[in-house]
Amino acid sequence: MMKKIALALLFAITLCPAASFAQVSIRIGPPAREYENRGRAPERGFVWIGGYQRYDGGRYVWVPGRWERPPQPHQRWVDHKWKRHHGEWEMQEGHWR
Repeated sequence: MMKKIALALLFAITLCPAASFAQVSIRIGPPAREYENRGRAPERGFVWIGGYQRYDGGRYVWVPGRWERPPQPHQRWVDHKWKRHHGEWEMQEGHWR
């Protein structure tokens, strides 16, 4: 019985990250980016992560940008992007590179 529970738990943990990679495809393109006044970085070494339009509950919602310290030195942020693919819009999540 313990083996079955452990196996089920391992299977559930393995599938959790897969849900975070789900692609959202939308027929209506996102609105233009909003202007953001980033101000000054809070400390040296912080990187600006620009805001983006997120699709939520049948509409686009602006997610404001923020300053963040890279997880590793010299990494840069690749912005979120909406790309048109086969007549639909798909979000490509931002990430550190």
